Amino acid sequence: SDIGSQKDRVVTEEEWLQKWELGNIGFHKEQGHPLLLKYLDVLLSGRSGLRIFFPLCGKAVEMKWLADMGHSVVGVEVSEQALKEFFAEHSLPYSEEPVPEISGAKKLQSTSGNISLYCCSIYDLSSSIVGKFDGFWDRGALVAVNPRDRQRYVSLMINLMEKNSSYLLVTVSYDPNKHKGPPFYVPESEIKSLFG
Repeated sequence: SDIGSQKDRVVTEEEWLQKWELGNIGFHKEQGHPLLLKYLDVLLSGRSGLRIFFPLCGKAVEMKWLADMGHSVVGVEVSEQALKEFFAEHSLPYSEEPVPEISGAKKLQSTSGNISLYCCSIYDLSSSIVGKFDGFWDRGALVAVNPRDRQRYVSLMINLMEKNSSYLLVTVSYDPNKHKGPPFYVPESEIKSLFG
């Protein structure tokens, strides 16, 4: 598949942290994503009390929304600022604790217990730390992952899946020779080969 000049593009952790510090977060949607509303039934499949994973969650408003519906939400994000803004903007009290298995990582958990956000690299997570999930809302993660890391990322997502989990994925389609990303272009053929 031709992803043009993006194949070797690398966005560092520092660059992502800087985007948050400078408020350069055009990827954040204040009102939540319309596609989640549209396909919510697919994600939930009539089930309640699901564990739902938000990879590279930022301060996604959908986390609060799904938690209010009775689901348990777990997110991971490298920017502590993003996670603290999430709790502040929803006036949610939370506690903070280290994650013993991951050096320097923190878990910010809502006092109600149904939202747990990990501040670390997504690649430091494993099912032994966060468990497995019934649902995934990947609305800006796969397209933000450096192209060379996609296989590693998808392998982790598959490792975190329960047997009957639903995975909602949002990608963007454009000519990869005209935009360097992120968001990166991930052709449908590559999505099929990555997820199998």
